[in-house]
Amino acid sequence: MDFGVFIPIGNNGWLISENAPQYMPSFELNKRIVQEAERQDFAFALSMIKLRGFGGKTEFWDHNLESFTLMAGLAAVTERIKLYASTAILTLPPAMAARMATTIDSIAPGRFGINIVSGWAKGEYDQMGLWPGDDYFAHRYDYATEYVQVMRELWDTGHCTFEGEYFTMKDCVLSPRPQSGIDVVCAGQSERGMRFCAENGDYNFILSPGVNDPGVYREPVEKLSAAAAETGRDVGSLPLFMAIMADTDEEAHARWQSYHDGADLGALGYMAEEGAKDTATDEGGTARKINLPEGAINFNMATLVGSPETIARQIDQVAAMPGVKGMMFTFDDFEKGVKDFGEKVRPLLG
Repeated sequence: MDFGVFIPIGNNGWLISENAPQYMPSFELNKRIVQEAERQDFAFALSMIKLRGFGGKTEFWDHNLESFTLMAGLAAVTERIKLYASTAILTLPPAMAARMATTIDSIAPGRFGINIVSGWAKGEYDQMGLWPGDDYFAHRYDYATEYVQVMRELWDTGHCTFEGEYFTMKDCVLSPRPQSGIDVVCAGQSERGMRFCAENGDYNFILSPGVNDPGVYREPVEKLSAAAAETGRDVGSLPLFMAIMADTDEEAHARWQSYHDGADLGALGYMAEEGAKDTATDEGGTARKINLPEGAINFNMATLVGSPETIARQIDQVAAMPGVKGMMFTFDDFEKGVKDFGEKVRPLLG
């Protein structure tokens, strides 16, 4: 089972709380985290792309690095771990994303992949004059499909002549081509998003709310497996978790409660407002899931709270689900969390 870390490219990681650790993103911080992840035999690290934060007292995600350049730097200081950068597809043409990926592949052969971000937060793109209009919500996965088609053709052949609804390539060239395959990953949560990944991706990161309830992933994993079966492609699920660990269950739960008690209501309000603008998504879509009131302080990602023994037991339950090829983790304290996961949780796994 492959494990990965969703590195903190934005300030304060994934906890929208005044009581959570407060820190700025930096290359040095992420280098320490990813190098420790490599020492602990994590298989991959992924960085998101975020272009506008949520404000509030914690200035949540108002401070962000850029994904491709960060991963290029990390590629040069690691040896084995796979690295995924995220492309906000409204900001970066597919031919340029393909070339950037090829460049990072030359730094870390066979260790680079791209996460496709179709875009659900209008404000990120409106600020730069790049929002194509609210009808984009309804066809963003059609746009993303053409985007991936262009990249794959350039990687496979070095040439692309393409006339689609959203992109036109006139003998577009790419050389050198990547030395090995570049995986494409997605994070589609809606039925349309999962179908996009089943048709175009290699892995899909899945988000589902719940605390110490690994069973919440059974249904979305089954949905992706069914969608992949229809396409005849091998596409694996990578459930996303936040792990809050302590020596005892009681200590871990007290920390989790403290984060809830310190929720940054201003930042959460902005996030809810942005998510509500996507009226085209279904109830399973990203914009809807992350805003559910019971767990919005960590984007409603499934959360494992407890001792290493408690967390290991729940990971084993998820690992047994057909279609799960790995799991990705965030931590309240990333540096300590990655180390503790490797040294205290991994040895307990079945």
